[in-house]
Amino acid sequence: MEPSIRPEELKKILEKGSVLLLDVRRKADYDADPGTIPGATWRNPEQVETWSQEIPRDQRVVVYCVKGGSVSQSITAALAKKDIQACYVQGGLKAWKESG
Repeated sequence: MEPSIRPEELKKILEKGSVLLLDVRRKADYDADPGTIPGATWRNPEQVETWSQEIPRDQRVVVYCVKGGSVSQSITAALAKKDIQACYVQGGLKAWKESG
């Protein structure tokens, strides 16, 4: 799996419903703008070691943060180390909103 996907690709994946979508924005960013991509669940990126244990290893995971930067990239890397198929959204929530 590629480590990142474009918002347009995510829309196609969500239509199929075959992905676990996680909002991994920092708590302050989430609190400032609690809107998520439809179907997403917020997870505190500082607690990835705890919640990652609950993710089925056979499920595809897509994560996003505010702009697709260090937060979502570090979470993607942490999940990959646990043999979880993960990628992040290029440009994050900002790019998702801009894509319509």
